[in-house]
Amino acid sequence: MAAIAVPTSNKRRRGGHGRLQLWHVFWIIVAVLYFVVPLYSLLQFSFEGSVNHHSAGFHWFLTVFDDPQFRSSFWLSVQIALETVLVSNLLLVPTAFWIHLKLPKLRPVMDFVSILPFVVPPIVLIVGLVPFLQPFTFIYSRPEVLPLIYVVFALPFLYRSLDAGLRAIDLKTLSEASANLGSSTLGTLVRVVLPNLRQSIISGSLLTVAIGMGEFTISSLLSFNTFPVYIFNIGQSQAYEAAALSVISLLLIWGIMIGLFLLGRGGRTSIALGATR
Repeated sequence: MAAIAVPTSNKRRRGGHGRLQLWHVFWIIVAVLYFVVPLYSLLQFSFEGSVNHHSAGFHWFLTVFDDPQFRSSFWLSVQIALETVLVSNLLLVPTAFWIHLKLPKLRPVMDFVSILPFVVPPIVLIVGLVPFLQPFTFIYSRPEVLPLIYVVFALPFLYRSLDAGLRAIDLKTLSEASANLGSSTLGTLVRVVLPNLRQSIISGSLLTVAIGMGEFTISSLLSFNTFPVYIFNIGQSQAYEAAALSVISLLLIWGIMIGLFLLGRGGRTSIALGATR
């Protein structure tokens, strides 16, 4: 009886496991279609239209590339995104490290602060910041003011990523071992903690790049011709060019994010070395 019951139970488990896998595959297909179908429609529309009674083909793409404003606005957004990543990491990495190591009771406070950008709309934030920033004309009138504002929007994503990375390592033991070997707190952060947080920093930076490259509301209100503002202005009168520009922007932004992702994967060896030093 027992010998017969065991295989029956195993079969049921295998069958249930198979149904579970099939259910997962179904939702993966739905998710892929949800993202791919709109992208395919956008790509198809970017090739439509006619020029001199001939199919447009890549004409709209070439038109966009020939526009000097395309290059200037795109590189401005790249610069802003990279500056946002740099400022965000310089502020949040030491802060997260110090809170986890010395002030663990402040974790709930930081968890609360990190979700505030989700609650405060961008329009409300910029209305509150403009009176504060206007006296500082040397920065307010320049695009470098945007990374200082985007740091607030990057806070939830970067801090949560760093927080998860710090929780995954034995920070106290690593810090005590580093101190016993004569390292300072800054040396511990640079030589021990940062190599172990490489993946977390890269993950948070990917989302920060997306914010810096895609934010529209604040840059348009401050009258900076960033890439999203340029796409919006083109879309007001030139639908085909706007579609081609959207395809180009997706490819370029994905290229930047894939580059950061590969940079993070390339750091696995250094993480292991950093943990043993």
